[in-house]
Amino acid sequence: MPKGKVYFVGAGPGDPGLVTLSAVRALAKADVVIYDFLANKRLLEYAVRAKETIYVGKKGGSRYTTQEHINKLLLKHAGAGKMVVRLKGGDPFVFGRGGEEALVVQEKSIPFEVIPGVSSAVAAAAYSGIPLTHRGVASSVSIITGQESARKAVTSIDWGGVASGKSTLVVLMGWKNLPLIVKRLLKEGAKPSIPVAVIRWGTLPLQKCVTARLDTVVQVVKDEGILPPVAIVVGNVVKLRERLNWFESRPLHGKNILVTRASMQSGAFAGLLEERGASVEAVALLKTVAPSSYAPLDKAIRRLASYDWAVFTSVNGVEYFIRRLYKKGYDLRELKGVRLAAIGKATEAALRARGLRVDLVAKDFRAEGLIAALKGKVKGRKFLLPRAEKAREVLPEYIEAKGGTIDIAPVYRTIKPRKEGERIRERLLERGYDVVTFTSSSAVKNFVSLLKKTEIAGLMIGVTVACIGPVTAEAARAAGIKVDIMPKSATVPEMAEAIADFYSDRS
Repeated sequence: MPKGKVYFVGAGPGDPGLVTLSAVRALAKADVVIYDFLANKRLLEYAVRAKETIYVGKKGGSRYTTQEHINKLLLKHAGAGKMVVRLKGGDPFVFGRGGEEALVVQEKSIPFEVIPGVSSAVAAAAYSGIPLTHRGVASSVSIITGQESARKAVTSIDWGGVASGKSTLVVLMGWKNLPLIVKRLLKEGAKPSIPVAVIRWGTLPLQKCVTARLDTVVQVVKDEGILPPVAIVVGNVVKLRERLNWFESRPLHGKNILVTRASMQSGAFAGLLEERGASVEAVALLKTVAPSSYAPLDKAIRRLASYDWAVFTSVNGVEYFIRRLYKKGYDLRELKGVRLAAIGKATEAALRARGLRVDLVAKDFRAEGLIAALKGKVKGRKFLLPRAEKAREVLPEYIEAKGGTIDIAPVYRTIKPRKEGERIRERLLERGYDVVTFTSSSAVKNFVSLLKKTEIAGLMIGVTVACIGPVTAEAARAAGIKVDIMPKSATVPEMAEAIADFYSDRS
């Protein structure tokens, strides 16, 4: 049996963008991932070949899984010849018991590697605009665990240095013992006025940072409802936050946004919103799958040379058409002599990315825009329309009315994934969304179908609604949903920017 191996991987402080390339590579080849509460679940998406992902989280002092059981899991799976990733929040060797787990593996002669991660001790402060060291303010920093240090009579912690204001103290896992930490610092001679920052969910869109004097911070944390996990920063460097607070100053910070885009396309949109500070929940109200029948498309592929125009109305249309073209043993050379038209910049970009020249792009990113662009180019021409199985008939009706012929070839269809309706309804009842986004009229219809007609108006009170374009907005209004945001151009980047501008204008 081949030997297994354990990778002790630092998941970083929470923001999945802070994970290292080495961590991604390790996850990509893992058979088993054993992960903690503080490891962002989105990192599991890199574990493409993993047969098992095992949660062993510990939260707020409670124990979901014992350390002994975690050790047994490591030995069991690595001993069976599997590649195991032990995914730990922050850095595996900083207050994470990673060293203990590595010794357990080493004692059994199981190969292992350690892949460092960005520690929340550094990252939470940086994302709060607090440099841990700063010339003329603090030239040293101590990082401690708040679970025990404040009570120790003999300690290596430079309490006196922190008390003097010349050093910075970072306390991880210190929420419970914050009163003891404050008491110890005051006992060591710290000024009651020394600034303290308490950062919850550092580096995540949910991040909240409160600052206070040392002698008032316990009460401020209580008043503000700050709960674990937190990182605590004590020292004069905290004063710099007033000028360097970049993360919480982004236009969508603290906003919870529901993205209802099709499952295969939600990632890019979510990323654009997250860059602007939003907390995004992507729910696939639409899932794109193969059409009910490929017969019309296969027939069109066999006689591509007979068409004057091929009209693509979406990125999905491009993807599914080309995929089927290759599946049937053809390639892009079959499109020689066929002029290409596209609705929207994204659709145009999808065609150009495959080396295809686009002859006509609608300025108005909907069927009506293409109709305007096709004036005088229809009569006597033959068109191919690879599109969704269900779509508006505006374009086919226009082409036929103007003396052209058109073959409609469904290349995909959209279905509603199950079990999403109740979750969305619960979140709406909890007022859990600040913004709901729609990128197609189908998404609107599916969203509405998940709710009772009589409750839609009530559930959407206080929710900002963003629609990608006029057709989608019309569908929303028809369903009784007020539309607040619509970009000038019907593209995902423009929509993300429009949402950010909406809140920037109100701040």
